Amino acid sequence: MTVKYLINGSNLPAHELIGLDAKVIKSADAGKMGLSGRIVDETRNMFEIEKRGKTMRIPKREVVMEFRLSGKSLGKIECSRIICRPEDRIKNYFKKGRGA
Repeated sequence: MTVKYLINGSNLPAHELIGLDAKVIKSADAGKMGLSGRIVDETRNMFEIEKRGKTMRIPKREVVMEFRLSGKSLGKIECSRIICRPEDRIKNYFKKGRGA
């Protein structure tokens, strides 16, 4: 039996975010509002977003981001809640019993 597992807004923190299209929808820094592009790197405290060959660094503690998932589906994350290494975020999500 094959079980299909889709990335959606409720399980988004349990997935790799690199490669997803993202947009800053709320920020403590007005200069970062509306920034968008593709996530190319993630560290404990930062996202790197690339758009038209230019890379921008976005601190997680300052922003709420919207991620484009499959088709028109969108997921939103308050990034201050995911300040940790990406591999730890994914591991902890499943340890807390939220995963599949």
